[in-house]
Amino acid sequence: MAPAIERISAITFRVSNMKASVQFYRNVLGMELLHGGEQASFSSLRAKNSESVILNLEQGESVRQWGRLIFHVTDVDALWAHLREKGFDPEIPRDASWGERYFHMPDPDGHELSFARPLQRMG
Repeated sequence: MAPAIERISAITFRVSNMKASVQFYRNVLGMELLHGGEQASFSSLRAKNSESVILNLEQGESVRQWGRLIFHVTDVDALWAHLREKGFDPEIPRDASWGERYFHMPDPDGHELSFARPLQRMG
């Protein structure tokens, strides 16, 4: 039997401005900085859940239009309002046919982020 993939450990983004990226993910989205920081060439962050996949930031030339990173959040509309208050312009939240409420926005390097929450099923 072939070995099985157990879980995704980390995702790495190349970023052109480590300081702006660390500040965005740590200060705006509330992620925990595990390694590196604003002056580092490589940083690692994670959602407050210790089981969460790690997001690595690597200083370099940013790559765009590769896909999208999806975060599940506790309240889509509250996060949307928080981001608007911080001066960002995310798409308006909407309900998807696949059963999630979500919105998209780019991070400081243009990586597409999606913030989602499964819709509550009635009945």
